Amino acid sequence: MVKATEAPLTPCRTVSMTGFASGQGAAAGHDWSWDIRSVNGKGFDLRMRLPELEGLEAALRKLVSERVSRGNVSLNLRLTHSDAAEALRIDPAALEVAITVAEAVQDAARARGLPIEPMRAGDLLALRGVVEHGAPPVTDPEALRNAILAEIEEGLGCFAAMRASEGAEIGVVIGAQLDTIEALVAQAATAAAARKPSAAETIRAALTRVIEAAPDLDEPRIVQELALIAIKNDVTEEIDRLRVHVSAARALLAEAGPVGRKFEFLTQEFVREANTLCSKSGDAALTQIGLALKYAIDQMREQIQNVE
Repeated sequence: MVKATEAPLTPCRTVSMTGFASGQGAAAGHDWSWDIRSVNGKGFDLRMRLPELEGLEAALRKLVSERVSRGNVSLNLRLTHSDAAEALRIDPAALEVAITVAEAVQDAARARGLPIEPMRAGDLLALRGVVEHGAPPVTDPEALRNAILAEIEEGLGCFAAMRASEGAEIGVVIGAQLDTIEALVAQAATAAAARKPSAAETIRAALTRVIEAAPDLDEPRIVQELALIAIKNDVTEEIDRLRVHVSAARALLAEAGPVGRKFEFLTQEFVREANTLCSKSGDAALTQIGLALKYAIDQMREQIQNVE
C-alpha cells in the first residue's frame, strides 16, 4: 500500500525537488515498511538505510536515479519477520551449558547445606546467549527482493507525481512573478524614454558651463566625451536583454525535464541587468523602478531554488 500527498495538477511542467511517499507490504514470510523524501540540493545525493539483502541497494539506487535527477533524497526500509515468535530462537548448545551450570550450582549449594530455590525454566531463558534475538535467515531472498522492489517502484510513481504537482504550483508562482518583472521592464522603458529630453538638456547645460568657464578648451573633444557619457548612461540594451530573459524564462517553464540549473543561471543574468540599470539610471523614477525590479527578481530566485 502506497501513500503520497495529493495535490491538484496544473499544466506547468516544472518539477519540485521536495517530495514524500511511503508504503508497506509483505512477502516471503517478511513484512516491511518504507519511506522516501527529498529536499533541495545542488546535485543528486541519495542516502539509503536498508536491511542486508543481496542486490537490493543497487536495484533501488537505479530505480530512484531514473526518476530523480536533482535533490537530497533519503530512502529508509525496515524489514521484519512476519511471525514475531520466530524472531526469538533458542541456542540448544547454550541452553545445555546453562542447565549443566545450574545443576552444578544447586549440587554445590546442597553439599554445603545452603538453602537454594529450585531453578525455573524462565531463569534459564534469562541467561545471556540462551535466547537469540532477530529474524531467522531469509529462505528466499530473490522473491523477497523482487517483492520489495515492485512495491517501492509503484511508490516512486506517487513520489514523482507529488514532485511534479508541487513543481507545477511553483511554476504558476514563477509565471506570475515573470508577469510582474515584464511589467516593470515596460515601465523602465517608458521612464527611460521620458528622461531623454531632460538628460539631453542637462548635457547641453553642462557643456555650456564648461565652455564658458574655460573657453580655450577643445570644444569638439568635450562634445565627444559628453556623447560617450550619454551612451554609457543609456539603458536601452539592459531593457532589451531583460525582455529577452523574460521570454527565455517562459520557455523554461514550458520545457520538460530538469530546468533548475538553467533557471538559476538565467536568474543571475536578470540580477546583472537590473543592477546595471540602477547604476546607469541617473533618474529618481527609473531608479525606483529598478529597485522594484531587483526585488521581484529576488522573489523569483527564491522559488527557483526548489525547481529540479
